[in-house]
Amino acid sequence: MASGLVRSFTGIAVAAVIGAAGWIAIGPDWRALLRYPPLDSNVLFWSVEQRDATFRMFDALPFLHEFATVDRGDAVRPLPDGAPLDVDVDLDAFMADQRASALLILHDGKIRMERYGLGFGRGKRWTSFSVAKSLTSTLVGAALQDGFIKSLDDAVSKYVSGLEGSPYDDVTVRQLLTMTSGVGWNEDYYDPGSDVARFDQIEPVEGERSIVTYMKTLQRAHPPGTVWNYSTGETNLIGVLVAQATGKSIAQYMSEKVWAPYGMESRATWMFGADGAEMSGCCFQATTRDFARFGQFILDGGRIGGEAVAPADYLAAATRRQAATDRMGRDGYGYQWWIAEDDAFMASGIFGQTIFIDPARSLVIAMNANWTTALGDRDGEALARLRFLDAAQAAIDAEAGRVAS
Repeated sequence: MASGLVRSFTGIAVAAVIGAAGWIAIGPDWRALLRYPPLDSNVLFWSVEQRDATFRMFDALPFLHEFATVDRGDAVRPLPDGAPLDVDVDLDAFMADQRASALLILHDGKIRMERYGLGFGRGKRWTSFSVAKSLTSTLVGAALQDGFIKSLDDAVSKYVSGLEGSPYDDVTVRQLLTMTSGVGWNEDYYDPGSDVARFDQIEPVEGERSIVTYMKTLQRAHPPGTVWNYSTGETNLIGVLVAQATGKSIAQYMSEKVWAPYGMESRATWMFGADGAEMSGCCFQATTRDFARFGQFILDGGRIGGEAVAPADYLAAATRRQAATDRMGRDGYGYQWWIAEDDAFMASGIFGQTIFIDPARSLVIAMNANWTTALGDRDGEALARLRFLDAAQAAIDAEAGRVAS
């Protein structure tokens, strides 16, 4: 997730900055934005109404940070309709309680369920928050396949200029991926003084990415490889690593390796940080159908036209438990993926963003939402999401005549 997402504006200033052409581009959603404009500098502390108005249009508003475009290709991968999936859940109540903007279930590559809420709809982009971390992980695999990254056991500072002499001299790329660097970081979404709330407000050293400037000031808390600690800052370092190793922006590399060749239906966008480069730990905007397509791409083994985008052993390790965690009610953490039970795994972002992948059941579930709190821990949304995922798995098992374990 990211801080420093907006400048301070009143509703009148919002209208003045966007102008008539901007309102036409945004469409009818402008009314909610005009009524609930973001007035502070951090999405973590916006109201529910402000988030409702902006999550659907992050990249359409000029007073937010700038965005890179992730181009699609000429062909679109179809998502054929399948028979409706009978999930033993009150779907209307679930959508309302989740404050869900979208819910899409793919089974065997076919759409078994597609619902929208909060005035959102097919073809619109919603922000992803930390779902972007799992996309970034895939780019590391691509850079390995292409030979830009030689080994996951290389030191991070071999690829990221400016980290020499910092605690990251002793951290490997693998430890960065598994969030076991041992470098101290505070990811408290409710604390305005936390690292995650402050990192994008720093002025970078000339010629250096601002996240590098910030991260090299942190102190070692544990020996590398011994303690898991969730850190958006470190995923942002991974993005710098990929960009500096490949010589390409991560938006360009994502378009070349996945978005265009796999057949996404719409262009996506990736938010810039304060230093004018993509913030790889957060804020990839796409349609819910394309988030589901990305899940299907991973389910397909990361292969396009029979060619692997990342090494098979990398993807297998990325989606398998590499570290024990204390969050999400699941088993562990891989390479920027949350690991669930029965070999399932998911990408997860604050306020309810989800790509859940269950290879054993050929199941992909993509969700977008605006929970009442970042982690959904105060009104039960996170637990309800897990229960829904369980119910969807049970519905697939029931169709197959299996008894769920």
